[in-house]
Amino acid sequence: MKIFKKSPLAIILFIVGCSHTPAPQLDHHPEKYNVTIYRDTWGVPHIFGETDVDAAYGLAYAHAEDDLVNIQGALLAARGKLASVYGKSQAPNDYMVQLLEIWPKVNKYYHTQISPETHAICKGYSDGINQYMKEHLNEVLPGVYPVNEKDIIAGFVHKTPLFFGVHNVLANMMERPPHDFNVKHDLRDVAKTVKESEYTKGSNVFAVAPSRSYDDKVRLAINSHQPWDGQFAWYEAHVHSEEGWNMIGGLFPGSPVVLVGHNDHLGWGHTVNAPDLVDVYELELHPKDPYLYKFDDEWKRFKVKDVPIEVRLFGLFNWTFYKEALWSIHGPVMKGKHATYAVRIANYDNIQMVDQWYKMNKASNFDEWQTAMEMIAVPMFNSGYADEEGNIFFVYSAKLPKRAEGFDWSGVLPGNTSETLWSEYLTFDELPQVMNPKSGFIQNCNNTPFITTTGDGNPDKSLYSETLGIESRMSNRALRAMELFGTDEKISRQEFEDYKYDLKYSDESYMSVFIDRLVAMSPAFEDEKLIEGIEVLKSWDLNTDIENLNASLPIISFGWFMETHPDEVSDETLVDSFTDAVSYLYNHYGRLDVMWGNVNRLIRGDVNLGLAGGPDIPHAVYGLPNENGQIKGWAGDAFLMLVEWGKEGVSSESIHQYGSNTQDQGSKHYADQTTLFVERKLKPVWRELKSIKENVEKVYRPGKE
Repeated sequence: MKIFKKSPLAIILFIVGCSHTPAPQLDHHPEKYNVTIYRDTWGVPHIFGETDVDAAYGLAYAHAEDDLVNIQGALLAARGKLASVYGKSQAPNDYMVQLLEIWPKVNKYYHTQISPETHAICKGYSDGINQYMKEHLNEVLPGVYPVNEKDIIAGFVHKTPLFFGVHNVLANMMERPPHDFNVKHDLRDVAKTVKESEYTKGSNVFAVAPSRSYDDKVRLAINSHQPWDGQFAWYEAHVHSEEGWNMIGGLFPGSPVVLVGHNDHLGWGHTVNAPDLVDVYELELHPKDPYLYKFDDEWKRFKVKDVPIEVRLFGLFNWTFYKEALWSIHGPVMKGKHATYAVRIANYDNIQMVDQWYKMNKASNFDEWQTAMEMIAVPMFNSGYADEEGNIFFVYSAKLPKRAEGFDWSGVLPGNTSETLWSEYLTFDELPQVMNPKSGFIQNCNNTPFITTTGDGNPDKSLYSETLGIESRMSNRALRAMELFGTDEKISRQEFEDYKYDLKYSDESYMSVFIDRLVAMSPAFEDEKLIEGIEVLKSWDLNTDIENLNASLPIISFGWFMETHPDEVSDETLVDSFTDAVSYLYNHYGRLDVMWGNVNRLIRGDVNLGLAGGPDIPHAVYGLPNENGQIKGWAGDAFLMLVEWGKEGVSSESIHQYGSNTQDQGSKHYADQTTLFVERKLKPVWRELKSIKENVEKVYRPGKE
């Protein structure tokens, strides 16, 4: 019996039984945890625990108060149980969890790869979620409770490959023939357009050393661009323990540690990079036995397993189906329309992501932080760093396989030879990195690591093989960083903030290239509205301020292409997109010179505010059109933190695009930061208990009141 129409993974599952999820047996004792949560006047939780484990428990409880929906979604996704709650549309995720062997890996390596300290904080964090669910049974989804520490580890093992597009590769393995399968192009297309990207949308990180600062301070901008809603949306929190953990910053639902932020001594931000971490192989099957594949002139047998997938059909009825899963010496196998493929994924057997981030949280100097980074358990992300000693640092961190020369690693590889089977990686010291450059300035905005600073000190591109797949492009954000930070010899506090919030496209940007190309083609246009549109493009100053009358048309026309090299966008596509934008503005506004802030909007419940910025702008905003002709922002600048260290210690300011409560529309903190956000202003960050108490809204002890 088939229950699925054709899907990207072509999952056809067969009914073997029926199950009904019983009510959870909620039994939990919180007495052992000593933690107090202070909610400041912005609703940001400051969790003060006696131990790190206490703090992790309180962090989970506070986050569950604000976003249990997405925490539960993350747990179900990592367990491969989304379809059991949300139906068959989620079955591809659940099959991927089985195919990538997430739980066999977690069970196998939990005690050998994860430190006892990380075991403990994951246990405390899971207990905090359980305690909140015990108190709010009406919010608990079927099959979620109880949560345990392995769920937390599995969440990271599940989410990490999504950042480098493994899900897209698996889908393409089902649909594409080998000659039409450019794996690296597909991976970099993960964040190419707003419509295609679910997980990431660029990022910025900037750091300025005392030598480059007007007031001799070191400054760091932590500015990861993420979706504004869902499991990959930022949440701000502060964790403090008497064991030396005192970290504030951003994290995702299901994380027991801060992922970007700072402590007393140091801080860091991440940006998404695009290393070559995935290879696809075409397998040669035995002519008579489809479970044999050739490898070095021998026939090897697939590992075969029928994996269960539970699907909610209607009401309380769930059915368990089975789907065959295969693995080869290369890794997971997919039998597609045109070929049988195997996929090899860097860092496949590593489950230490939480361990690495926890050690980064606890680091008190550069050496300790670098020791954590040397794990490369987090297999991607650029990192920009600064500390109280005045150090600034950048590293293109990635688990980069050492590959044989002579093969096209961007496409489908022959799977019948060991020459294409890699097993070794570059060490941390071999990765592109910049430490305390003479310029006193580093930046990364999803651009090539070989242009990180001005003058001497950039990594030497000639040392890195093309097989590593390190990107070479410069985003508009990177171009503007070099034009602003890179040319100012003494940067003040206000200039640092202004440069981060820059609203302009560079004359060297893809946007400028697209406009110049279209203008060059315009003499052939006959439609009066298109000719009028060309005059708007010619008049635009490349700024995206709210009151700009000429920004709407070019951004609606070409904003979709800001992640795409101009050589990959045809003239026909440019003209079609421009024509559609002209029609869109005339249909909704009756004119082309529409103030950008009337089109570009932050919409949150009853809040509807005009926004500056746009795609690939330092103040990044990515949006989708709604029925009212507005572009509703959904990703880009989200949680932002500016940090500085001086003689008086560390201080920081932050902003969130919405507020601290991400799910309760009745909360005063559901949208209380939106006005500051659209005005490009920041709120204070309180870290000392005295200042927290002076600005406190609520104090409580989870599980004890």
